[in-house]
Amino acid sequence: MAQTVFHPSVEGAQHGAKSLDQFLDYAKAAGAAGVQPSNYMLQEGATFKSAQAIQQSFDSRGMSLDGISCHCPIWVHTTAWTGSPTIRPFIPAEVAKLAPEKIEAWAEEYLLRLFDLAAELGIKILPMFWGVAFGWEVATGYPWGFWKGGDYDLVEAGKERFAQKTAKLRKRANELGIYLCHEIHPGTAAMCADDFIVLVAACDGDKCLGVNADPSHCWEGEHWETRFRKVANRVHACHVKNFVIRGGVPLRYMAGNWPDRAMQFVDIPSGDLNMVRYVEMLINVGYPQRYCEIMKRKTAPLIVEAESAYRDIDATSANGIAYVRDHLCFPLAAGSFEDGMGA
Repeated sequence: MAQTVFHPSVEGAQHGAKSLDQFLDYAKAAGAAGVQPSNYMLQEGATFKSAQAIQQSFDSRGMSLDGISCHCPIWVHTTAWTGSPTIRPFIPAEVAKLAPEKIEAWAEEYLLRLFDLAAELGIKILPMFWGVAFGWEVATGYPWGFWKGGDYDLVEAGKERFAQKTAKLRKRANELGIYLCHEIHPGTAAMCADDFIVLVAACDGDKCLGVNADPSHCWEGEHWETRFRKVANRVHACHVKNFVIRGGVPLRYMAGNWPDRAMQFVDIPSGDLNMVRYVEMLINVGYPQRYCEIMKRKTAPLIVEAESAYRDIDATSANGIAYVRDHLCFPLAAGSFEDGMGA
């Protein structure tokens, strides 16, 4: 019998208005077999729900817990040093009033508790993205961040800063067997595959530094296949997401209204990317094999993270879950198609 190595799943951060139970009910009704809740969905006030209560919510619905999205608190942790207000939406108001170093310490403590909860739940893969450890000048991608002054080198300083600021998190992740899977993304510590390789080298090849493959962030010139093949053995997690580029509109300009922007996240079936080819590449670079080995699972999740500037978020994700279920969770070939020729 042909083997299917994937199951349809969905990411929870875009559905943050829902409680964990509401999100699970929504995802199950939409056809998902599992979900990747956000860290906030696992909170109960200022603390986390117990692992037993979380697992019971999943077991009672026959759903799998596929990972925990912790993009927001890690963004806070690695960006707080800059004093940027962009961290404020993700932290309690009283914490936002603190000095940057105290906000960073708060985020670190929060993440260490989250790691312990993840380990108790048997979760070894955490999708996330590191914040602007190299500073906003470098994050622009423009030359003044790379020019060296007589008394500064922002890139070298960023390498040291990243290794130092993430040391305690990486140490605990390694102790728990957790992989911190960076979503290579504009405006983060690693905006392309080569940047991510720099992070790994700065941390002496630390094995906990993984990649969350997401092809929808490959809209500034690096093709998704080039990106993820360069870091192939670090791809332990994935999102399924699509986009379109509006011709003639600048990718970088100050337009906060999403419909005005050049890069548009769209329904998974209607974007510029061929999602079947993307999933074939994930198989080829070993993502499902690695995920199943690390997580002790029989199938790996294809985690929908569909967004749209026009369609309701619940409808967008439900459409994506159906597409993944019906078109991307296909049975694998048992051998070469040539094997049967002339048989």
